[in-house]
Amino acid sequence: MRVLVGTCGFSRSRKLIFRDLDVVEVQQTFYDPPESRVLQRLRSEAPPGFEFTMKAWMLVTHPYNRMLWRRLKRSVPGDPRRYGYFQDTEEVWWAWSETLRAARDLDASIIVLQTPASFSYTQENLARVTSFLERADRGGRRIAWEPRGDWWEHPDVLARIEEDYDIIIAGDFLRDRVSPCRSSARTGYARLHGLGGREVNYKYKYTDDDLNRLKNIVSGLACERVYVMFNNVYSYDDAVRFKRLLEGSDK
Repeated sequence: MRVLVGTCGFSRSRKLIFRDLDVVEVQQTFYDPPESRVLQRLRSEAPPGFEFTMKAWMLVTHPYNRMLWRRLKRSVPGDPRRYGYFQDTEEVWWAWSETLRAARDLDASIIVLQTPASFSYTQENLARVTSFLERADRGGRRIAWEPRGDWWEHPDVLARIEEDYDIIIAGDFLRDRVSPCRSSARTGYARLHGLGGREVNYKYKYTDDDLNRLKNIVSGLACERVYVMFNNVYSYDDAVRFKRLLEGSDK
């Protein structure tokens, strides 16, 4: 098993993250995919072998939200109500094409679809997500889906989606949201949002006991490759500590 340790976003300087970690999940692409030159320059700054993953544009996964849309740096075509929740609309497919363009520019290995808790488990939403996964051009990239909310109460459904549509089910391993790891590539993807609170607690700093528990969870997976992505205020520090733990160092 190969374990790649990284952060969701650049919580420290690029120089430090490129030197000390294995992977970064780019977050800018969630709010508004940057121009090609910006992403290509980021790719060129990274050392050989460093990986990028990225979040899909919110216009694919999230319904219209005035606060989120304030982050847009450009006008988007069509009706705002026809974006998000994997709707089968020209607007969503246009947003997905922009997501793929960003993935090519960045040479991202994985595109992360993160859905809000409001996209709950219903037959309608199940049909939406599976139809999207069946039809979406992947451009040679893997797709990881992190469902929030009550989807995790239906592990058999998630396992079937992972298997049937050859995707990775991503989740917070320390909140018992662990991918079934049944897809053909046998890849796991952890997104760690802190403990306590509801689904996220970004101000949480992981303890040594937490990181040892995480190590045991990862070691017990039947995966060939696992991404461990920290998404908290202390993401860089916690990621470095976890990487050293895996390497058997107490430094």
